[in-house]
Amino acid sequence: MRDRVRPPSARGESVQEDWHSWLTEAKEVLFHKYEQQLESNYVMFSISLNEAIALLHEGRLVNALQTIGLSPVLCRLLTHPLSGLLQALGDHARHYGTMPNAAPLDPANFQGFKGQRFARINSLFSRVLLSHRLQFLYKVTALEEMVVHLEEDFCLAAADLAEGTATDPRGTWHLVDTNHYDLNTCYREAIVLFKSFLVALPEDQLVPFQDSVRERSHVQEVEVPIRQSIIRDRRMTPIAGE
Repeated sequence: MRDRVRPPSARGESVQEDWHSWLTEAKEVLFHKYEQQLESNYVMFSISLNEAIALLHEGRLVNALQTIGLSPVLCRLLTHPLSGLLQALGDHARHYGTMPNAAPLDPANFQGFKGQRFARINSLFSRVLLSHRLQFLYKVTALEEMVVHLEEDFCLAAADLAEGTATDPRGTWHLVDTNHYDLNTCYREAIVLFKSFLVALPEDQLVPFQDSVRERSHVQEVEVPIRQSIIRDRRMTPIAGE
């Protein structure tokens, strides 16, 4: 009954207002669909990495290296659909002129050098971009580029550890942990952007937007080795957002 009395979607005055706004039933279904898909992929990625780090701290180096070898596959299961969603958001806004709200990235929400640098640049340029549309497009582009760079750095570092070719193992372990944290921040920021986008999106544009997401979010099937070890509870990083 409550869904029937919801007001129609309209862009709010701020990202915070958008986040607490009602969505129409169709938009809410779409939002939770993509949010839950990304969250499931993130959980698998996070559990695997954090188990590897726990094994390392216990002195079980061989097991830790075997476990970190799974992380690149699981990382891509998150980053590929996340990049696809961000691309679809940007492409749709450019083509249809959608003007969602967007708050600048905060460097304090990132741990790595690359993440902080991207966030500082985004924050700086957001002050001179006058329109909501340009601010949104610039932030989407920044997040998309960050996801690509962080995925590449994470997968290379994890492969170096698993193959025993890391020249600085301690620093490389720190790098994969930091990149995991910053990918989590990118994911949370993307979800906030997605909500603001849906608030501003006209109802009759839902179908073309979904087609765009499907086209850009295709992930090739990969085989994840079945493991016998018990998966430990993961260490969750703080949720990013405005």
